[in-house]
Amino acid sequence: MRSIAEIRALLKEATPESFPALERTLVSDERKGVQQALATARRRIEREEQEHARLMRLYTFEQELAGGKVVVGLDEVGRGPLAGPVSVGAVVLDPAAAFIGGLNDSKQIAEAKRPAIADEVKRSARAFSVVHIPPEDIDAFGIMACLKRAFKTAVANIEAQGIVPEVILLDGNPLGFDAREINVVKGDARCASIAAASVIAKGERAIYVSSAMRSWSNTIRSIQDMTSLHRRGMAVLRIVVLSRRRGLLLFIVLRIARTSQRIVRFRVTSRTPNS
Repeated sequence: MRSIAEIRALLKEATPESFPALERTLVSDERKGVQQALATARRRIEREEQEHARLMRLYTFEQELAGGKVVVGLDEVGRGPLAGPVSVGAVVLDPAAAFIGGLNDSKQIAEAKRPAIADEVKRSARAFSVVHIPPEDIDAFGIMACLKRAFKTAVANIEAQGIVPEVILLDGNPLGFDAREINVVKGDARCASIAAASVIAKGERAIYVSSAMRSWSNTIRSIQDMTSLHRRGMAVLRIVVLSRRRGLLLFIVLRIARTSQRIVRFRVTSRTPNS
């Protein structure tokens, strides 16, 4: 008779295909440890099957839209934040490659898991590109004009890699920047290549912002020694440095509002009982 430790090891390695046979041989084993291990394995297999079904829908829906044609998925990230660039990702997945485990709308992926999934997208894709729209361009030309330009640039970058998309899948509402465009509402959760574009765009945007903040921090430190006042100022600079104009104005308004609230609270708490 196998030990409980050996059975746990077997169940840990079981696949959805091999688990049913293993379960049949162990279901009559009355040892508590065996039954607990079976229950744990059963839950894991169920989660894996659900995830496989989700990925199947993600890829199948895209294939139905593409109709066998070469497809590129596009998505942008950073549109909502008040600071930093808007980044556009473009990905052409290899239809012959295996599913990318964990691929999903980047907002639904834990931050710690995004880099590995982004690396797998880049490794297995036929072509990919990320284009950044800096804050000053957003202020100067407006978000919609910048998005159209960035999407066109991203597609041109894909074509420069020798892949000519026949279908362009775009998350959200139509932009009308290309005759090949098909818009898909909530596409980053429904189409594999749009999800992949979302993941790599979010990763590259994070790198862009982090690099810019380090550069500014180093510049400030090289100008003067950091007193406590300077350090407090740095906290503000980290927000302001990449702010878009509307974001900077909102930041200033919020800071004024919070300061006013502190003054009011101070005045109220400072009153004497006879005042």
